[in-house]
Amino acid sequence: MHGTRTSSEQAVNRRFSRLATVLVLGASAVLSVAGPVQAAPAKGLPADIPDYQAALDLVKSADVRNAVCRFLSVPVPQGDGAGTSQPIPDKADPCEGLPAFTVKDPLALNEITAGFIAGTALPIPSEVAKLSYLVAALNAPVNGRNATVMLAPTQGGGWHLAAVRDGDSDATYAGKATAGTLVFTEPQIRGWYQLKLTTVEPLNDQARQGLNGQTSVPLLDYQKLVKARYADKLPGSEYDTTGMSSGYGIAAQSVKTESASSSTPVLVAGSSAALVFAGGAFALRRRRRGTTH
Repeated sequence: MHGTRTSSEQAVNRRFSRLATVLVLGASAVLSVAGPVQAAPAKGLPADIPDYQAALDLVKSADVRNAVCRFLSVPVPQGDGAGTSQPIPDKADPCEGLPAFTVKDPLALNEITAGFIAGTALPIPSEVAKLSYLVAALNAPVNGRNATVMLAPTQGGGWHLAAVRDGDSDATYAGKATAGTLVFTEPQIRGWYQLKLTTVEPLNDQARQGLNGQTSVPLLDYQKLVKARYADKLPGSEYDTTGMSSGYGIAAQSVKTESASSSTPVLVAGSSAALVFAGGAFALRRRRRGTTH
């Protein structure tokens, strides 16, 4: 009888051991699916970024190049207030007088999902974040300044130019993803994280603060942290409907700054530095220099 019980216990232990192995391998497989390939390989295109060839063509286009030139040709406005605005010079050749530059291939910018924040989504890699934008930095600074092109998905498929932002931190962090890992941002604090299986690690100071100074936390613990921070501030909440939410949508903020029917490019001092395209208008906004590499 004793020998029978021992055999049964050993069988149960083996089953649990196999189950644990399956769960770990399953998490790895899910992470591979959830984490988009972050750069175009020498042969082929990223399988997990839809319409990637269209995005690649767009960042190499003359329209995007001209937008970057307009952004770089005007000094970043000083001051934190929305303040006054000034027209951006409308030159026939926006790139005249600027050194030559190229725009790198676009990378995936993944943001934490509302379901993950609310706790309605499981704490598994495929539910943590979603592809929100593509970002592409310049190959080198131009006159001491760098810039990042942001592409947003177009309804019905494809991508369109959403903004040209000051600096290259978004593309730098997005480029840290490797096979089997997922890099994502908590945009409310501009925190960047890397998910390895079910462990969340910070990539910048804001993320370290977001993890209360810890070097890593289990994914479930990270979900508890963001739920405590934002669950009562999601779209539709009282916090949101009363106008308290600061949000991350640069383009949406710019629509409030400039009429969507305007076609005159303007330079506006605000909380971020970006040449933003919304309804035919674009504006330059100043970002606080808070992000660390």
